[in-house]
Amino acid sequence: MSDADETDDQRRARGLPPAPSLPGDERPKVNPPTPVKVSFALFLVAGLVLIAGFGLTLTAKQEIIDTLVEMNNDERITTDQIASGTTTLLWTLFVGAVVFAVLFALFAYKAREGTRSARTVLTVLAVVLLLFQLLLFSNLVTLAAAFLALVATALLYLPTVQDYYPKVPKSL
Repeated sequence: MSDADETDDQRRARGLPPAPSLPGDERPKVNPPTPVKVSFALFLVAGLVLIAGFGLTLTAKQEIIDTLVEMNNDERITTDQIASGTTTLLWTLFVGAVVFAVLFALFAYKAREGTRSARTVLTVLAVVLLLFQLLLFSNLVTLAAAFLALVATALLYLPTVQDYYPKVPKSL
């Protein structure tokens, strides 16, 4: 049997990644293990919850500005500077949440297809999200998104899905 006649599952059994597709080729239907399917859904939900969390923070912009103005001890920093900086920060965080959601969706899709490197990228994204939420800026909703991303990541490393993500032999 030639490499072109092999199914993706047969290639995985030999420790190879799924066969690349050429433009115009129809991709075979993917049937990943259940934990991978659940992980894919959790990553999508985590991205949406993250966007909602930072959207919620954005709607509370004036309350945040008022709190920061009250906490300001430096007379050189004006209320306008605090308002401008806070607005910029909140919009940056919201755009960052959208970017994370898109990256989660893209790499979760690729991980669902059996791409081992996508699983690695999702792991790094989940850890970065968790660290960002714990160390810099968070609310209950964005912490929930980080938790969902960690659960989704853990599902990708269960023993039942290890064969779905083949380790590339060193001979390649």
